[in-house]
Amino acid sequence: MNTKETITVETFVKVPIAKVWEFWTKPEHITQWNNASEDWQTTRAENDLQIGGKFLSRMEAKDGSFGFDFEGIYDEVLTNEKISFTLLDDRKVTITFLQTDNGVLITETFEAETENTLELQKFGWQAILNNFKNYVEK
Repeated sequence: MNTKETITVETFVKVPIAKVWEFWTKPEHITQWNNASEDWQTTRAENDLQIGGKFLSRMEAKDGSFGFDFEGIYDEVLTNEKISFTLLDDRKVTITFLQTDNGVLITETFEAETENTLELQKFGWQAILNNFKNYVEK
């Protein structure tokens, strides 16, 4: 049996859950925060937020040197609580949104791929999550 390693990243945002959910799921917001560094951008986002629905984010280096589609199919969607999906390479991802008195704890757990180190993958996913925090708290 091939068990994939999982990586977890999280952040805490001091905004209401409704705003977190909207900014996380609406394409016009996804293109604003979905990048791991300043030299990357998301040029296009599509999101059919329902079980069996597809999402796609086109991620590109700003210098045009590289780009890829980040896409998958939703397995579970619980508004303001949880999203889980399967990427096209069959890796599973789960995101939970936990409302507290002071804001929302966002936790992402994903199955690691084999091309990059676990540290690099964790760093990249955490950087994107940090960008989300900065964007939603503006």
